[in-house]
Amino acid sequence: MSKLMKKQGSAGIFIGLIVVVAIATALIVALLANIAERKAEGKSQYVRIVEVTEDTTDPAEWGKNWPKQYDSYKRTALATKTTFGGHGGSEALPEQKIERPEYHWLKRMFKGYAFSIDYRDRRGHAYMLSDQEETKRHNVKQSGSCIHCHASIMPVYRELGDGDAMAGMKKTHAMSYQEVNKMAHDMGHGHPVSCVDCHDPDSMAIRVTRPGFIEGIQRLAESDAPVPAIPSIDIWRQGDKKTPYDPNEDSTRNEMRSFVCGQCHVEYYCSSDFPLTFPWGNGLKMDDLEKFWDETKLTSGDRFYDYKHKETGAPILKAQHPEFELWSQGVHAKSGVSCSDCHMPYQRDGASKVSDHWVRSPLLNVNRACQTCHRKSEQEILDLVDNIQQTNYKLLLRGGEALNDLMDAVMEAKAAGATPEQLNPALEFQRKAQWRLDYIAAENSMGFHAPQEAARILGEAADYARQGQVEALKLIKH
Repeated sequence: MSKLMKKQGSAGIFIGLIVVVAIATALIVALLANIAERKAEGKSQYVRIVEVTEDTTDPAEWGKNWPKQYDSYKRTALATKTTFGGHGGSEALPEQKIERPEYHWLKRMFKGYAFSIDYRDRRGHAYMLSDQEETKRHNVKQSGSCIHCHASIMPVYRELGDGDAMAGMKKTHAMSYQEVNKMAHDMGHGHPVSCVDCHDPDSMAIRVTRPGFIEGIQRLAESDAPVPAIPSIDIWRQGDKKTPYDPNEDSTRNEMRSFVCGQCHVEYYCSSDFPLTFPWGNGLKMDDLEKFWDETKLTSGDRFYDYKHKETGAPILKAQHPEFELWSQGVHAKSGVSCSDCHMPYQRDGASKVSDHWVRSPLLNVNRACQTCHRKSEQEILDLVDNIQQTNYKLLLRGGEALNDLMDAVMEAKAAGATPEQLNPALEFQRKAQWRLDYIAAENSMGFHAPQEAARILGEAADYARQGQVEALKLIKH
């Protein structure tokens, strides 16, 4: 009896071992299959379900082939907000920036220009066309050049230029915004900047398409300005220069990860007197851009200005949104950190590593945008950024008050009978002060892209405003 029980016990143990081995084998096979599947997924990150071409401007079509990127792109329609930017409300349009009490001088300094009518907080890329279409700045005529950075416009440029996009772009400054916008919608391209504007539809390689940027970066390359953030330009300069610098051929992939953003997040002229222009002929510093504009002539022969101030008559330079230029002067740019590293950081999706197309502030994504390089806690990083931005914000407000005092003094001098010739020194100081103040106010990082450079610019803004105030006060007889 005991022998039989022993045999049965041995058989049970043997069967148990077989079951354990079978389960372990099944688990190992499943693990190996999963690994193989993930490897295959990593090698083949997408399957072309539809064909996309240079004329495929609808991002939803691209999303059929690249759903991971499209899913994150769609999130640019979500409201995001940081201390100094973004849109946190749910209304049809963002809040008016010029109506805030702390910016009471902002509306005044734009008098004579459309920004005094409508100047709102920014929203995500999904709204870049619709917000432009809805702005009250259209109460005055706007040039067709303005759509350059707000729509997936390249097919329209090619149509206008008989296949030559550069020629087509140069025609739009003489057209109204409504004309070019209607043409885009009629051709089926009424979309905000889309996948095709930054990606080659055949290879998916990132690229630049905007004629304004291509012409501007060539102008920069042909100058002798230092470009520590763009080493490929230095390499091109050492060559024979027989062909113009071509960002799509001569730049590195890392540089391209900033160039695709620099197509639009820049300072430029965008009105009807001459074609859209990036002012990079002397370099990318604020002073270089100011020198370029000072040396530029309007078709009338007058020195360039964007508008004449309605109250003082000063010939004003209006800054657009020079993120690319200010970034180029900062430590991140000089360390090889691209715009995409911070605003479109890589993320894991299964076995794939994809660039996050929810383009937004790094402050809303510290873990992936900042902590891959900075070994600090999230709160430490947020506190550091806040200190930089608060410092520049306070300088901005002080500069705004100084500019307001300058305008008061000019108006008082006018009332006292000062002539335009007598007022000219004060108005020149207004031009210089307002350009610097607006340069940082319009730039969307509150100085973070280059903190010391931003503080220098704002310091000069306040100084020039006070000098202009003194010049105006000299003309008042007490």
